[in-house]
Amino acid sequence: MKTTASLAAALALTAQAGLAQQPQPTTQPYVTGNALGLPMTPAQPGTFAPMSSNVKVYGAIYSAESCSYDATRGVLVVPNRGVTQNVQANDAFVSFINHDGSVNTARWIGVQAPADRAKLTPALVLNEPYGSDIVNGKLYVADRDGGTSPSDTSVAVIRAFDMKTGTPAGEWRLPGVEWINDIEVAEDGTIYATRTVGGSGGTPDPNTFQVWKIAPDGTTSVFAQGAPLALPNGIAFDPQGNVVVVNTGDDAVLTFSTAGKLLKTEHAAQPGSDGLVIMKDGTKYISSVRNGGVSRIRPGKAAQLIARNIPSAASMCYDSGANQLVIPMNPNNGLAFVKLAR
Repeated sequence: MKTTASLAAALALTAQAGLAQQPQPTTQPYVTGNALGLPMTPAQPGTFAPMSSNVKVYGAIYSAESCSYDATRGVLVVPNRGVTQNVQANDAFVSFINHDGSVNTARWIGVQAPADRAKLTPALVLNEPYGSDIVNGKLYVADRDGGTSPSDTSVAVIRAFDMKTGTPAGEWRLPGVEWINDIEVAEDGTIYATRTVGGSGGTPDPNTFQVWKIAPDGTTSVFAQGAPLALPNGIAFDPQGNVVVVNTGDDAVLTFSTAGKLLKTEHAAQPGSDGLVIMKDGTKYISSVRNGGVSRIRPGKAAQLIARNIPSAASMCYDSGANQLVIPMNPNNGLAFVKLAR
């Protein structure tokens, strides 16, 4: 006669065997993460409970290069690169951050583990996002595939996601381009993207200093190449619709027409530029990833340094809901906030 303990063990083994014979799902519905509360991932309708308002959570940023502001939700949208491709592919995720830097949603896109993302319907791929932009209800990110080993060629991919559902909404590849740094998207869907440097190791080749253009029909072309581009990085439109690019290799702020003609050259207060924000009145703000300052260039005026010593000041965005610049700090895994005068 079996003891109670041995009987329980036998029943457990029988139950496990029965479960093993059940067909396991090979696909999962595509879901995005909940705002902070329980459960962290979506459950049946009516079961989610938000975190109480007397609690503030900070963090959720991991190797972020850029951000965008979602005026509909009133949150900052921050793509996090996660670990690099040669450590773990498909590890990136997107966070929602409140105006004060506290966390709204720790993982919106990318709440699933990398191993589970291929099972989603549709599948999720988000590897190492750099620049980002929100236009016409879509989040665009400069991502890449490959680069998982020295023999695995990296290729730049622009990916789009629906801002309502978080589902993939298109992708555009740039064969022969290893990675793209920053992007700016026009209302008609035209994408402008900076290639800061190509190749591997050694002295940067000026021929790889490029701005690429992806037309709405997917056609790709080189918009600008070589001098005066010098490690081109941040990119944005001015109020006239011109394409403005800042260089990491010097202090130049370059304004091109949409035909690719250089119209104007201005200068930031520091070299080593990365982020670029242009206001409706034409005022430009430039962050220096190498020197940590934020320059302000008012129309027709010389640059002024309005903030200093921000570590690894990357591709910033403008939070219109709080009238502030928000600057990802790359390996420092944080965001810097610079309030602007009204």
